[in-house]
Amino acid sequence: MLESLRSGAWLTRPRIRAYAVLCCLAYLAVIVFAFATAHGDVDEAGRPLGTDFSEVWVAGRTVLAGHPALPYDPAAHAAAQHAVFGPDSPFFGWHYPPYFLLLAAFFALLPYLPALAVWQGVTLALYLRVVWRIVPDRLAVLAGLAFPAVYVNLGHGHNGFLSAALLGGGLLALERRPVLAGVLFGLLAYKPQFGVVLPVALLAGLYWRAIIAAAATVAAMTLATLAAFGPATWLAFRDSLAFTRTVVLEQGSTGWEKIQSAFSAVRMWGGGIGAAYAVQTAVTLLVLAGLAWLWARRGADWRLRAAAVLPAALLTTPYCLDYDMMLLGPALALLVAHGLARGFAPWERTVLAAVWCAPLLARMVAAVTLVPLGLLSMLALFGLVLARAGGDARAAAA
Repeated sequence: MLESLRSGAWLTRPRIRAYAVLCCLAYLAVIVFAFATAHGDVDEAGRPLGTDFSEVWVAGRTVLAGHPALPYDPAAHAAAQHAVFGPDSPFFGWHYPPYFLLLAAFFALLPYLPALAVWQGVTLALYLRVVWRIVPDRLAVLAGLAFPAVYVNLGHGHNGFLSAALLGGGLLALERRPVLAGVLFGLLAYKPQFGVVLPVALLAGLYWRAIIAAAATVAAMTLATLAAFGPATWLAFRDSLAFTRTVVLEQGSTGWEKIQSAFSAVRMWGGGIGAAYAVQTAVTLLVLAGLAWLWARRGADWRLRAAAVLPAALLTTPYCLDYDMMLLGPALALLVAHGLARGFAPWERTVLAAVWCAPLLARMVAAVTLVPLGLLSMLALFGLVLARAGGDARAAAA
């Protein structure tokens, strides 16, 4: 058995297909049960279906009502959510820059459940399109659909599919269409915590056209939101950052087991805020150094460069949750593509399978054992990318 795990021989195509189909059927059963037992837009536990999407839809309603700054007031935003989903429904805070209010307002034009279905369906299709572009194989797309982070994202009605599509799609377009890549990177500014890695990678790789396009996209989005909402909304966003930092991140109101970062791991183990920031800073600097080394190597395989950016985006922020691990979907596909072309080293296929499973178990394992499985899986994936890149460099030198 140990030899099978080492070689990866256990991971055959029929077995991958069987596992993926079973996962998809399980996800479908849970979703059907949730809707079948719901009371209107609320599940049997009193939570909005698609939990976190409720804050997006309600924020969009306030924009359409002419109050775009209201979502940045936690008390006012909570009252708006309770008015729609009931006074006992949980509160979901709004922590996005005003860029995302434009999309929220669009979906608020639809009733809640149709908006949720369109939001998840369209962005899921975009993510699967990226997977297909990386590995044009129906089994790869099936494995991408069965990826447990898909289930986590669907349960939360979250934006992980969109983030994976924008970042993954931008990386795919970078070599041949750098301006398009820059536009996609710029659109990712709605999740600014994932943007630390892009300037480092693009500057190390000297992708000036993509850098200019990304900066122009962010500037255009900023001007559009200023014109649409006025400067008061941006000031409200700025003022809300203190609440986000202290209550959501440093005090862990979201739950340490849900946040998959080095910062959260230290806090979960009882470490102080200063220690948590110190460890997170060390992890961030090490990851950025590895990323810069890889992207500065002109001969490095583009699949490895791209695969490194995706887990690095998660590792370099103190605030990423298990549904944000959707970014690992394209990264896994890129490593599979590279492995199919160049061969797999011992243990690599088993490590990739373990990382594939991690989003489903990360929250539960951390809650029960205090082991930050999500963080460890992302570090393992990033290390695997650098190891493969080092192997390529040694082979080229030889």
